[in-house]
Amino acid sequence: MDRKEFRKLFSGHEHKSELRELLNTPGEKVHLQGIVGSARSILTCLLSESIPKTFVICLNDREEASYFYDDLNTLSTEVPVLFFPSSYKRSVNYETIEQENIILRTEVLSSLKQGGSLVIITYPEALVEKVISGEGLASNTFHVSKGDKLSIEFVNEVLYEYGFERVDFVYEPGQYSIRGGIVDIYSFASEDPFRIDFFGDEVDSIRSFNLDNQISKESHSKISIIPNIQENLTEEGRISFLNFIPSDSILILNDIQLIADQMDHDFTQTIEKAETEEDRKTWFEKLLPGKEFIKEINQFTCAEFGVKVFFDKSKVIKYGTTHQPVFNKNFDLLAENLINHQAEGFKNYILSTNVSQTDRLKAIFKDRELKVDFQPVDFTLHEGFIDNDLKICCFTDHQIFERYHRFQIKSRKAERDSITLKELNMLHQGDWVVHVDHGIGRFAGLVKTEVDGKLQEAIRLTYRDNDVLLVSIHNLHRISKYKGKDGTEPNISKLGSGAWQKLKDRTKAKVKDIAKDLIELYAQRLHEHGFAFSPDSYLQKELEASFIYEDTPDQTKSTIAVKEDMEKEVPMDRLVCGDVGFGKTEIAIRAAFKAVTDSKQVAVLVPTTILALQHYKTFSERLKDFPARIEYISRLKKPADIKQILADTKAGKVDILIGTHKLVGKEVVFKDMGLLIVDEEQKFGVSVKEKLKQLKVNVDTLTLTATPIPRTLQFSMMGARDLSIIQTPPPNRYPIATELHGFNVDIIREAIQYEIARGGQVFFIHNRVSNIYEVESEIRKIVPGVRTAVGHGQMEGEKLEKVMMDFINGEFDVLIATTIIESGLDISNANTIIINHAENFGLSDLHQLRGRVGRSNKKAFCYLLAPPLSTLTAEARRRLKAIEEFSELGSGFNIAMQDLDIRGAGNLLGAEQSGFIADIGFETYHRILNEAILELKQTEFKDIFKDEKEDSSRAFLNVKFASDCQIDTDLELLFPDKYIQSISERMLLYRELDNIETEETLVQFEAGLIDRFGKLPPESIELIEVVRLRRIAIDLGMEKVILKHHKMVCHFISDPQSPFYQSATFSKVLQYVQKHHQTCRMKESNNRLSLTFEKIKTVKKAKEILEGVGAE
Repeated sequence: MDRKEFRKLFSGHEHKSELRELLNTPGEKVHLQGIVGSARSILTCLLSESIPKTFVICLNDREEASYFYDDLNTLSTEVPVLFFPSSYKRSVNYETIEQENIILRTEVLSSLKQGGSLVIITYPEALVEKVISGEGLASNTFHVSKGDKLSIEFVNEVLYEYGFERVDFVYEPGQYSIRGGIVDIYSFASEDPFRIDFFGDEVDSIRSFNLDNQISKESHSKISIIPNIQENLTEEGRISFLNFIPSDSILILNDIQLIADQMDHDFTQTIEKAETEEDRKTWFEKLLPGKEFIKEINQFTCAEFGVKVFFDKSKVIKYGTTHQPVFNKNFDLLAENLINHQAEGFKNYILSTNVSQTDRLKAIFKDRELKVDFQPVDFTLHEGFIDNDLKICCFTDHQIFERYHRFQIKSRKAERDSITLKELNMLHQGDWVVHVDHGIGRFAGLVKTEVDGKLQEAIRLTYRDNDVLLVSIHNLHRISKYKGKDGTEPNISKLGSGAWQKLKDRTKAKVKDIAKDLIELYAQRLHEHGFAFSPDSYLQKELEASFIYEDTPDQTKSTIAVKEDMEKEVPMDRLVCGDVGFGKTEIAIRAAFKAVTDSKQVAVLVPTTILALQHYKTFSERLKDFPARIEYISRLKKPADIKQILADTKAGKVDILIGTHKLVGKEVVFKDMGLLIVDEEQKFGVSVKEKLKQLKVNVDTLTLTATPIPRTLQFSMMGARDLSIIQTPPPNRYPIATELHGFNVDIIREAIQYEIARGGQVFFIHNRVSNIYEVESEIRKIVPGVRTAVGHGQMEGEKLEKVMMDFINGEFDVLIATTIIESGLDISNANTIIINHAENFGLSDLHQLRGRVGRSNKKAFCYLLAPPLSTLTAEARRRLKAIEEFSELGSGFNIAMQDLDIRGAGNLLGAEQSGFIADIGFETYHRILNEAILELKQTEFKDIFKDEKEDSSRAFLNVKFASDCQIDTDLELLFPDKYIQSISERMLLYRELDNIETEETLVQFEAGLIDRFGKLPPESIELIEVVRLRRIAIDLGMEKVILKHHKMVCHFISDPQSPFYQSATFSKVLQYVQKHHQTCRMKESNNRLSLTFEKIKTVKKAKEILEGVGAE
């Protein structure tokens, strides 16, 4: 059913024409009684289409407004819908400005100026702030159209006067850049920045472009450029927003008194905070109190939702809608309700964005043999309702399954964030880098060198004793940013000594041993026969349907993979990794239940007593309506109870047993164990791991870990372990509201009071044991009467456990702790975390700590307290900025998590590996690991992997005979300074170009350059051809290509034993040489074979010749 048809269902209301007439009467006041839920947004949508005027809809807070805006967008109203937010991150009395919001505000004002009907959604905090007057806006708007006669100098002056900042690359509103004849501008009146292309003094084209890759999107014929009218133009007069909108606009308000009170509250709070008389005066001019607001709405035609009638002379129109009932996920209740409505002649609609959800409902009804008739609708609104006038039931699936429903407000935040990520990976002068052949050095910038009178650019690295190494830009892929442990300095290598090579060889031998163990275990498993579980029962389906969150695609994939493994005869050994809060436990519960329905027992092994209790709670909660007995053993239970549980386990009465390492001890005997679930395996000692190895051979095993395993390692491990990676965050989790502040008593007080008022608990992280108790008394001073507890790693184990247990059971409001809580405490009632001295934490620690909150369907807050940013190091500033911006769960964090990569590798391969990684850097380590596994697969374990089809193992490990090809040349190949002025950007582009692997990416890269900087100069076209040349050379088994003095010399693989010399590729080369003996010659010296071509003046020519060789 499409959206238009859906809207039509509601257009037959009996009051429709009466209401339209009232709203067309100037100054009329109407009270809309008994209209609830999303019926309000449907009504607004229909009204805006039948009355061609501007509508301003004011709701009670930002969240309510956002949902309303989201509903109108979902219904795809024919009139443009705009969101008018407050310019501040929270509200005006906190004074942190949010750029995104200013863009949205300016867009509303500039659309109103252009005329035409609009629907504007807003809330009290936004109306408190006055706006610039219409004349002020007009005098500060600069219009540019295609074909205008303008000089770049003039544009530069105008932008300078408007207070725009000139930068190399535009990524925030209020910036502009000029490169040759291309001007990029990010105006405050649009969500995308614009690129204006000049031809002489004429505007040749105007395009909007993407922030993250800076590539153009669509063309425009004219644009308006507006500066920051919220902050900069102080001398312009301010007027209330209601004076800015057309006088015949229609206002729709939700509870007028509440709106006015909220405005008064913000107004007085801000005025009281002002420190000087001067400040007070400016705020008075900038803000609108509620009393004024009430006077102003009197002139307009108003409609009011809500229970109370505000205007005495309101005409009342009654509607018969009621809220969707609460079903507590009880499907029988739901079915009964739908059947009763059917009998009364209602039509039932269930709204869901996910088709699988409505199919699930149908399946559940069918299983229970209920004759329920409903029509699925493939989009969803925020709140379901029952319309008794029209006899329509609209239920939403997120309310039936009690999930969080998420709104979308357009924003370019994600793209801006990817720029911060780009910065984290950029090379800055003085950074440590690893060169595959020479070891660890320092990056000292780009330098220009002359090779036989031709200019080239190279990268300069310094090594021990100030030795200098110049790396040509064609070999950039051989260097990578050193990723070792956070904050520790690596050992600088000495050039020309064999130490680096020895270190690599030593690592390789070690890695090979580890890989060998893994593969042997895998081989052993393949020959064993385990238990093959039977396919899913209807109970299993019901369990999965009752999960309160929506499955992410990764979760579905992992669940299917786990079940398939269980249904096979070969014992399962699967590792599921996913970030904190990504739903790994749910997969474990489903697997456990599958085993239980086949009357097998399940053991769940966890690293700490607290986790044992938490898993016990989670499992019991999820399986409470299903036939399964769950128990846990830990040192907190009475010995007598434990004895009883163990006896029951032996007799087969316990289905799922959860415990710490005691579970694999002698005293625990299972009657018939079918599945072992291990949580965070890397945290167990060696003896436990040995035990697990013996068990894994014939029992299905599922291992969960939260340490993200670097994507690069996942491939290397194929054939040694089955991995399931959960990378997508649950779609309906709230993003965690993250704010960065100084140590501010008000903020702390408000955060703690707000959380306690809604019945929650707070973590306060302070990472110094020495004065942690002083912090506790400070907090008691700030918030009198709050119940606090302290937890840190130097307490005795049992005492600490008791504190944690009491906190879990809700005996304290605030837990003041060191980072001890980052290891997997999951308290769904704690939804605020305050981190003191946040600047001293690594990115991953901050991320893991923040992952402790926001695990239920409540909104979570994270406050980072740090000294003023100006006093911190650049590195710490970047970290705090990044974590504040990535408030989404799993938002691309894996990219910046370099130290996590290292932890991950250590956990997958054994902890002693992190030492090696610190010595040689992550990427080199990964290269070595790949080589080791490849060698093992080709030699010792040939038989196991012979089934791996030739092509798959080849594509996968890219068995090319030459792993890399070095290119030396005396041609002029670079991006000239006048083409790309910024050095850091040239550096970035050189690295990007050198790491490109496919033709498709290369073509995109070229197009992007032309789009951003104009036509490519010849020396840059040649530079791009080098990448193609290298690719062909590698395919032909060449290790080095030298293009000098108009001739090309290609060196083949130096190892005469290489399988390359027996391959079809090599015979092609030989055939070519025989055919074209006039133009090329092959010779062998010092056991190295080379091929020489004469008269080659360009890279392009060289590439064409090698293509000919390969085509033989």
